[in-house]
Amino acid sequence: MSEYDATQVVGIDLHRRRSVIVRQSASGERLGVARIDNDPITLAAEIVKAGAHPQVVLEATYGWYWAADVLAEAGAHVRLAHPLGIKGFSYRRVKNDVRDASDLADLLRMGRLPEAWIAPPATRELRELVRHRAKLVALRSGVKASVHAVLAKQGLHLPASDLFGVRGRALLAQAPLDGAYRARVNSLCRLIDALGFEIEVAAHLVSGRLAAHPGYRALQTIPGVGPTLAAVFVAEIGDVARFPTARHLTSWAGLTPRHRESDTTVRRGPITKQGSALVRWAAIEAAQKTPAWAGWLVRARAGITARHGRNTATVAVARKLLTLVYYGLRDGHIRALHQAARDAA
Repeated sequence: MSEYDATQVVGIDLHRRRSVIVRQSASGERLGVARIDNDPITLAAEIVKAGAHPQVVLEATYGWYWAADVLAEAGAHVRLAHPLGIKGFSYRRVKNDVRDASDLADLLRMGRLPEAWIAPPATRELRELVRHRAKLVALRSGVKASVHAVLAKQGLHLPASDLFGVRGRALLAQAPLDGAYRARVNSLCRLIDALGFEIEVAAHLVSGRLAAHPGYRALQTIPGVGPTLAAVFVAEIGDVARFPTARHLTSWAGLTPRHRESDTTVRRGPITKQGSALVRWAAIEAAQKTPAWAGWLVRARAGITARHGRNTATVAVARKLLTLVYYGLRDGHIRALHQAARDAA
């Protein structure tokens, strides 16, 4: 028996409180089933039963970080199953935790596992800060929308382009609101200030971690990309070497068209939107903010807008920008931008 044949394959159906572990031989024989309460010590003790360096697979589901770290520290070769690739599990007549764990092990054993990338701890920490800031900004936007809704209920339209700037806040403080509406607006303004403080703290933590990152600095030379969007790209993309080409990155971000082919029939539709929603948002945001001095991008957007409309043009420019992001992260600089600057001069 070879060393590979002796290696056990382990499938783990991970849940929030409990998990099911199924151990198999390299030939698919079931060697054991265990149900455990989620605890690092219990999981480490259970994986020891699989011998030295087992092949372990778990789904990229709620709170998988701790389990992947415990398994790696125990000497296991950990693989992460992509949720989109195993959606077929839900269509079985019989679906239970043991069957799910067994099917994960089977996919790994047969080399058919749709994998997701296991980001290293440092990247996960950076993502946590970037996503926290994004969530705070979304919450603040919701609170600001609530202020506008209150004013609408009172039939007020304050003459300020930015209701939450210095002049807008002064007008808001003097607005003739009835008692309950005034109390709500004051409360919402305090929440806006508190969220603004937390957003600044999160931004400071992110910029401190990325101060010496060459890719982070290079990305900020891309038209429309500032510190916030650059941090999103660095954190969410992680190790750009896992993408062979820039096209693989744009496909992963969900910015490429759908492709459906059968026999002689080929259909191409809208972008897939399958991938990192935050990266896709950042690329679209940068495309919409492309400054006038970026002549070649502005001309490309104008030409595509004339032929296919504004939305299609924005997505196309976002795809071009994400290509620049790929080279900026890979090389630490972007030669295409230097060439464009020389051509403009």
